[in-house]
Amino acid sequence: EQGLQLLELGGSVEEDYIRIARCFEATRQRCCRLEQDGRRAREQLARVEAERAALEVKLKHARNQVEVEMKKRHRAEAELEKQERKLQLVLELLMREPWGNEALSREQCSVLSALAGRRLGAALAPVRRSSTVDESCQSLLSHSDISYDRTEDDV
Repeated sequence: EQGLQLLELGGSVEEDYIRIARCFEATRQRCCRLEQDGRRAREQLARVEAERAALEVKLKHARNQVEVEMKKRHRAEAELEKQERKLQLVLELLMREPWGNEALSREQCSVLSALAGRRLGAALAPVRRSSTVDESCQSLLSHSDISYDRTEDDV
């Protein structure tokens, strides 16, 4: 009886060892799959970080270009205002001087007075071109459509 019990015990222990070995093998295979998944995830992360860094460089260049273009625009607007003031002075001079009226035809005088009136009205109104867009051009793209945010420059 005792021998039979030992044989039964031995048989069940052997099966237990086989089950444990199978569990260890399944766990080892699972660990290998997880390690491969982790390696793929790290590679993908490295690719995405490289792409993000490249995009940040492009964004920085685009922001710098926008800043340069805005400065050019402000300089051009200042020059335009200066030229408009000169034109206004010339028009006023031509309209006020008696010799100016004599030298010009009646049609030229009416055109100049209409032009002077329009320029004078525009000159008296506060001009803020840098913050608004001349809507008469029906432009599809204006500088006001550009979101220029420097808060992420430190990234």
